Amino acid sequence: MRIADLQTPALLVEKAALEHNLRTMAEALPGARLRPHVKAHKTTGLAKLQRDAGHSGFTCATILEVEGMAAAGLGEDLLLANEVLDARRLGAVAASGARVTLAVDSDITVDAAVAGGVREVVVDVNVGLPRCGCEPEDAGRLADYARSKGLDVRGVMGYEGHVMPVEDPADKLRQTEECMTKLLKASADVGGDLVSAGGTGNYAINTWANEIQAGSYLLMDTAYGAQGMPFQQALTVLARVISINSGGWRVADLGLKSLGMDHGNPTIPGAAVWFCSDEHTTFSEDGASFAVGDVVRALPAHVDPTVAMHERLHVVDGEDVVETYEVDLRGW
Repeated sequence: MRIADLQTPALLVEKAALEHNLRTMAEALPGARLRPHVKAHKTTGLAKLQRDAGHSGFTCATILEVEGMAAAGLGEDLLLANEVLDARRLGAVAASGARVTLAVDSDITVDAAVAGGVREVVVDVNVGLPRCGCEPEDAGRLADYARSKGLDVRGVMGYEGHVMPVEDPADKLRQTEECMTKLLKASADVGGDLVSAGGTGNYAINTWANEIQAGSYLLMDTAYGAQGMPFQQALTVLARVISINSGGWRVADLGLKSLGMDHGNPTIPGAAVWFCSDEHTTFSEDGASFAVGDVVRALPAHVDPTVAMHERLHVVDGEDVVETYEVDLRGW
């Protein structure tokens, strides 16, 4: 198949960039130092490439991701880095032979793990991002409660997500250290082997955690691309110009329902994007010339939600489609 044969909009992944990103991260964080986060690509085919690069443990965001990874033979060590109030499906995955660890941050989520048949947990600690996680001073008590219920507490996790977009290197390092000081204090109270944290935005400087939950590095987006990391933009969204107006604007057949927009508009090389609507992106020429029927490759600003909107992605080399993967971890 050729790229020109694809129905648009469609996800493209440049083979050379994908291989570069796999290799670069495996050299930076070999083996268990990286627990890749599959929420970024939601594709077991890509997760197998990460496994082949030496990373056998994975981070998941949803129950379905855990189920799909286990079914694909990737269940050696799955961490659901999220709180769950009904863990029965996770217990079934664990009973099938996969190793499943669940994040807990309250007595209620501990009880849910027990009731669902999950036997291993990590204590999720609030290190500064206003989202999930218990307070650091409560982590030890929560671990004791979990152990009293018969659970194995593997350690702690915390996500300093608010640090990921910080551009100034010194400020990013300072904020990461502040967050990890909280996590290490909690770790001392909790015990266990795992100190799990971090992401693509600070993978190279978070030396406090013993495993990093990076995911976006594999495909990349323009938000992370602006930070000067050594990863290449592998993911683009293929679209076609479907209309040109005499007023000077062009319209491509991709929009809000095929792009993650929470980090801003996509980038189209040679164009100035005006705005996106449900199925359209309106833009003007900015150094390139576009005609009706021309293909464009839009660079998404946020990779995770962009991928989740598509049923499959196509690995390409030049104009050839060399592999097609189902985005089989979509949904819940």
